Amino acid sequence: MTAPGRAPGPRPLLNRRLAEFGTTIFAEMSALAVRTGSINLGQGFPDTDGPEEVREAAVRALRDGRGNQYPPGPGVPELRAAIAAHQRDRYGLGFDPDTEVLVTAGATEAIAAALLALVEPGDEVVALEPYYDSYAACIAMAGGTRVPVTLRPREGAYVLDPDELRGAVTDRTRVILLNTPHNPTGTVLGREELAAVAELAAERDLLVVTDEVYEHLVFDGEHTPIATLPGMRERTVTIGSAGKTFSFTGWKVGWVTGSRELVAAVRSAKQYLTYVASGPFQYAVAEALRLPAGYFEEFRADMRAKRDLLADGLEQAGFRVFRPAGTYFITTDIRPLDESDGFAFCRALPERAGVVAIPNAVFYDHREQGAPFVRFAFCKRKAVLEEAVARLTGLATA
Repeated sequence: MTAPGRAPGPRPLLNRRLAEFGTTIFAEMSALAVRTGSINLGQGFPDTDGPEEVREAAVRALRDGRGNQYPPGPGVPELRAAIAAHQRDRYGLGFDPDTEVLVTAGATEAIAAALLALVEPGDEVVALEPYYDSYAACIAMAGGTRVPVTLRPREGAYVLDPDELRGAVTDRTRVILLNTPHNPTGTVLGREELAAVAELAAERDLLVVTDEVYEHLVFDGEHTPIATLPGMRERTVTIGSAGKTFSFTGWKVGWVTGSRELVAAVRSAKQYLTYVASGPFQYAVAEALRLPAGYFEEFRADMRAKRDLLADGLEQAGFRVFRPAGTYFITTDIRPLDESDGFAFCRALPERAGVVAIPNAVFYDHREQGAPFVRFAFCKRKAVLEEAVARLTGLATA
């Protein structure tokens, strides 16, 4: 209670839903990389551009005046048709490009729009932790309650416990938020795990929002969209993106596919976020999605080789490595290096070895679960990864 005669303290500027979110760890570590001249294996963006023909398609769209003004709210027809064809040809999923496909300003906006549209204040959203950091912020902005279910390391990989997932669902649960292939652990949920999620969603009448932006970066096993499972098409919002597949992360072209009703709901929220974005790039991504199968195979093979290069180097440097089945991130355990605090380790690593990584604890509600784990990105040129490995080699004896 304010004392008589004293004015109350100033009200915080940031609303309470976002009070826990400050500057991201990515900004902190990227600034540290610049300040120390370190190799940045923290933030997940490539250091080379994608296919020349796709870049030229964007230039051609600019010169032809396509997309220089506001494109259609749902996305340009050419891209929506290409997305629908991609889902049909690869997964056998049929979507009407006019009513069941929505183009967004990257996958992050798609996640935000989906949660803002589908979650009421007080609803619970079950998310697999560790999770991409924007999930927590988007759930908070929607007024939802985040309920983490922890993926746990077992026999060299991270796995989902279906019983733990079932135990997290209550009468207040509205959405299960999936990510497969999974960032940061690199796990790829298999059919058995997805079937358990689908069974639970149908039984409890839940919606599923699934982030599948790394769908073309699966090295072991295969990617199975949960929307392909029986009964899931009508209760699933699937999110995709061009940035990870074509190495044009700055273009910010993502998309949503789902039933007419779900896409209409997401569009209602999305139109008040950016309304439209990335006009000329949408035409280029439409062409990118029609690249021959050889492109996707070569892209995956190149990333697999980079995965193995960095994973082998990290093992030689003394880390315990969880070799990822997908994505372009490697999670490591630092305890073999007599370290246990990922934050302290990552903040010291640039001075010790000239390399930047990310502490996995930032991706957890249960931070103690992620404390000894550190994530490295391998979406860099081979020469950069080789130099990073050389710099890290002395850690075990330092």
